[in-house]
Amino acid sequence: MDNKLLSVLLQELAQRGVAIQEIEENLTNVKKALYFLENRSYFTQHELVELIAKKLREGQISIDDLAEIPNDYLEKILKHYAKLLNIEYVDLDSIDIDLKLTAKVSFNQLKRYDILPIRESDLDITIAVSDPIDIEAQEVAQRLFPKKPVKFAMAAKQQIENYLNKLEVNENIKEYIQEIRRDLTEGAGAKEDVEESSAVLKLIDAILKTCILSRASDIHIEPTEKNCFVRARVDGMLTEKFMFDRDIFPPLSSRLKLMSNLDIAERRKPQDGRFSHTVLGKEYDFRISTLPIVYGESIVMRILDKTKAMIPLEDAGMSKYNFDIFTKSLKAPYGIILVTGPTGSGKSTTLYGALNMLRSVEKKIITVEDPVEYQINLVQQCQVNPKIGFTFASALRSILRQDPDIVMIGEIRDEETLRIAVQAALTGHLVLSTLHTNDSISAINRMIDMGIEPYLVSGALIAIEAQRLVRKICPYCKTQTELDPAVFEEIKPYLPQNYRFFKGKGCKQCDFSGYSGREMISEVFKVDEDIARMIAKEESKENIFKAALEKGFKSMLIDGINKAIEGSTTIDEVLRVTRL
Repeated sequence: MDNKLLSVLLQELAQRGVAIQEIEENLTNVKKALYFLENRSYFTQHELVELIAKKLREGQISIDDLAEIPNDYLEKILKHYAKLLNIEYVDLDSIDIDLKLTAKVSFNQLKRYDILPIRESDLDITIAVSDPIDIEAQEVAQRLFPKKPVKFAMAAKQQIENYLNKLEVNENIKEYIQEIRRDLTEGAGAKEDVEESSAVLKLIDAILKTCILSRASDIHIEPTEKNCFVRARVDGMLTEKFMFDRDIFPPLSSRLKLMSNLDIAERRKPQDGRFSHTVLGKEYDFRISTLPIVYGESIVMRILDKTKAMIPLEDAGMSKYNFDIFTKSLKAPYGIILVTGPTGSGKSTTLYGALNMLRSVEKKIITVEDPVEYQINLVQQCQVNPKIGFTFASALRSILRQDPDIVMIGEIRDEETLRIAVQAALTGHLVLSTLHTNDSISAINRMIDMGIEPYLVSGALIAIEAQRLVRKICPYCKTQTELDPAVFEEIKPYLPQNYRFFKGKGCKQCDFSGYSGREMISEVFKVDEDIARMIAKEESKENIFKAALEKGFKSMLIDGINKAIEGSTTIDEVLRVTRL
């Protein structure tokens, strides 16, 4: 057997008198083996953790043999191993690393020996290592910092590599950082000069360029006590892109505020603005928000790319079955169609796609949004402004006097807006809107809870679509995989006879995440006469769900499992967004 860890586990089982021939087929890979041995009670998790840490200590296996171990096991093993060696274990993601230390030494040496200086005290310097018994790495670390004793702490190899990769990215923009520092030192009295400095602009340009190339939707700039982090939300997940020293944050934030026409002297209250910037020859809009925090201000920039918003409805990832029901509902002359889901689930994109499909010269379409992010031809768009009393409800009243055929409300937030929307639907208008609920059928109870009479809800509703966004498997590193036994048991009732599941191993194309891009999983609940009668009678959610299933309703979980079987996404992703 190639894998040392699997050989060690088999030897241990043989010593315990287990007939290993009978279970050897379930020990083909480390992840599957650990879950199998634990589920079949050959070992408890604690026994496995102790055994692997002990074998590391004895040198029978190395840190590299732990590469395939799931994260929930790995952290416990490393903590136990560090305890056996009587050294500290550190989770690098939960501490504030002192970046000034890395700037003092050769970056190539740090990368070559997988070592990372993390903090300095009056007495010593603490350095994180992935392998505490690597004597050569320890000697190199001591030579890099000759003036103080070096203390070693243990950290996960992957974490050290991640931080070193981020520092490598910083190496490429080192000259901008140094230029900003020179400006700060030379022009201590002329703060405005630093804010206008071309180095700050070059740094902002590098941040925007890196994040846009990573397909990010949002950029987060966050100061801590010692550092400043830049994170990007890619496919719904935040990933760290840059780490700077704390002194870079003030000129960076001031310049961004100037670009967005915000008050640079105001740091005590939140501010909102927007700016345009050309990146890689294409103009992007950025919506910026600042929030006062303990160590300064958290700055978040939403990247507004019109091409992403105006995705045709048929390309958004809705299954053909749900797409047919949804588009048929859009042809109704009047009534309410709701799109539901949590923040960031793509509801606005679906509504824009629906408007794109409905817009024509013959129809008057008016929207009320907060804010208007993308302009659409043949659609009249209003932006609410609560400061002057122009709310969703007041805008909606005015809109109905404008003789519209179709009205789109960005979000129903209160009873007043919902009541006007229901009345508009009952008096001959097609109303599209969003609501925050976990699934489609829950929207009925939400409307009734907000104060609308059940008979009005039943008369107005045409359809409710619920959705989530799941990350798509990277096509460049897609490979077939087997499910964890616990996950398989959970979804077993929904699986067809023949099925295969896939995952992304991680490659340069997907930034080693295994995922690239996102698509929708959804459910569309159609309100016909029978369902409308049940709503009017205030039947329970369970009874309505049962009736919907009999009429062919397919839940979001089923839609997600079908997408996973097709190879679009992973079961882990589907369960992440559908587990309530």
